[in-house]
Order: sequence, then C-alpha cells, then structure tokens
Amino acid sequence: MKATAAVLRRLDGSYELEEIVLAPPGPGELLVRVVGVGMCHSDLVPRRPKSFAPPPIVTGHEGAGVVEAVGEGVRRVSVGDHVVLSFDSCGDCRNCRKGLPPYCDTFLVRNMFGRRADGTTGARDAAGNAISSRWFGQSSFATHCLATERNAVLVDREQPLEKLGPLGCGMLTGAGSVLVGMKVTAGASFVVFGAGAVGMAAIMAAKVVGASPVVAVDLHQHRLELARELGATHVLNGTDADLVPRIRDLTDGGADFSFDTTANVESIANAVAVLRMAGHCGLVGVQSRPVTLGPMALVGKTVSGILEGGADPHVLVPRLIDLWRQGLFPFDRLIETFPLEAINAAEEATLSGKVIKPVLLPEKTT
Repeated sequence: MKATAAVLRRLDGSYELEEIVLAPPGPGELLVRVVGVGMCHSDLVPRRPKSFAPPPIVTGHEGAGVVEAVGEGVRRVSVGDHVVLSFDSCGDCRNCRKGLPPYCDTFLVRNMFGRRADGTTGARDAAGNAISSRWFGQSSFATHCLATERNAVLVDREQPLEKLGPLGCGMLTGAGSVLVGMKVTAGASFVVFGAGAVGMAAIMAAKVVGASPVVAVDLHQHRLELARELGATHVLNGTDADLVPRIRDLTDGGADFSFDTTANVESIANAVAVLRMAGHCGLVGVQSRPVTLGPMALVGKTVSGILEGGADPHVLVPRLIDLWRQGLFPFDRLIETFPLEAINAAEEATLSGKVIKPVLLPEKTT
C-alpha cells in the first residue's frame, strides 16, 4: 500500500515527505495507521557517521495508532485494535522468557539496524528502491508503518491515541528505570541529571513511589521550573560549580539513587560522585567517549546501564496509562504537537531544548 513518510536520505540532510510503498504485513507483523508519534533523541542516531542504520531510512519509534491489517500467525492483535508501539524483541531468548525483553539477545539487530532481523525491509520509494523501515521495529514517522505483534501494546480504544506514543520509549525508559530498573523505594533520595522527557518521567515516577528528596539537575530554567511542578523537591543548574557538594547536602550526605539521562561523561561522573555508600546510579543513552572515574569512585556503589527502563512494555505501558488517568503521571504536560510535515521544526525544537517532547500527528498533515 502507499503511505507518506518522512525520509532521511543524508546524515546532514532534512527529512523529506515522500510517498512510499509498504509491503503487506508478513508473518507476525501488523500494518498500523499512525495517529501520533513522539520524537526521541534516539531518532538522531542514524545521523551519526558509521551508524548501524544509515540513510535512506524512516525513523520514529514512539508510535501509536490503529491496526489496519495483520500478517500470518498474529493472534493477540486484531484489525481495529488501538496500539502503542514500543521496541521489538524476539520473545524466545533466555532474557525474553524471564520477562526482560529490553535485554533480548537480538535487541540491537531488531531495533538499531532499521531492517528486519533477516536484513530485509518492507518499504520502497517511488523509484522502487529499498528504504530502511524497521527502526525500533516500527519506523513510525509516517502515516502507516509495519510493526510486530511483539512490540504492539494493546490500549483501551477510549484513550487519546495522539498522546500515547511517547509511552512506548521515552516515558517507558524514565519511569521504568525508577519502578523496575533501579526499584526506587519510598523515602529514598533520588537525583536526576537531565530533565528532558526521560528525566521528567523519572521524576514523576519517583513522586509516585514516594521518594524524597527528589533533585533535578538541568541547564534550562524552564525545564527546572516544570520539574518542580511535576515532583522535584529541589532543582539545580548543571553549571553550578558546587553541584556535587550541594546535592550531598540536600540528600543528607549522599543520594540513595542517581539517574543520568544525558550520556555526558562529566554528568555521569557527577551522578556517581553524589551517591552515598550502597547507592545506585542508573545510566541511559550511549556515551560519545569513555567515562573516566577515580580509583575510589565505585567503592560501595552500583552503576548500571539500563535499556528501556528494564521494563516489559506490555506490563508498564498500561500501568502508566492508569497512573495518568488518576492524575499521578501527567506526561501529557511535556507534549507539544506538530504536523508530520513540520518534522524538521520538531527536530530543531528537540535539539535546542525548547520542546521537551514533540509529538507528530500524521493525520494532521496537509
């Protein structure tokens, strides 16, 4: 079928809206009409030299929409179902069987290469040339995309699909890291470095579990102000020369948990430095250069790299929706919507920090 997609053809180029042709859904696949799709910093990865998923590619991996067709063997999802699309996993490896799909043995191949696990793609351009179209199992910067039964989370048809896409990755990562990956507890002190979408989700989740104090660190004043509204008890600018001692004072000698969302090596070093003995630092994102820590920096401390919050989206996404309905997880306050044709403006708003979570609405595109 024909669809409109935002295609990235050059590392330093703009997205261009193009008509593409999607193959019918294959075994285990779904055709989804995309209602809304969040933009995440991970969507910038194909712009990097030597990326696993070079252009031409359709990115987008926080899609939500309506199932329009299903392939052979699909049993859990039906035509007409409303779904939030998350990352893909095999379902068969040891970690998947243990309920740890973010740590699937084939996570990298299924999500970061932009192709099916066998190297094929289900999309071609108007000239018949192949375009990578399985970014995180979906490539949802489009009016329609092919996804898998594994990465489609069923949601109530009464919920606003145009808002739910970010729950599939950014919100899952931030909230999941608190609720699942680190298991932050009531009364524990918690520090977040980077108050973007992932950091804000972590702050809201920390408030849900009763962590205190909750300290947010960021470079943008408007984000710090919103972080305080969403659950941070204290906010600090990341350029503060006395940042580490100030956080230690606020957390009575050191934090129980710290969480870095920036992948900045200096920020990571600070996130480790603010921990008390037996503290736990969670890291998300991929660092651009090695992290160097002092010889005593890790004594008595735990540092873990967390993928997708360590959470099963089929369990956590419905829980986050329920918390949102109760007014306890107001993730929609982070959202600003754009038509799909304004994707380049949405990307710039993300890079500048002006907008925390852009959401593209393909159905609003003229």
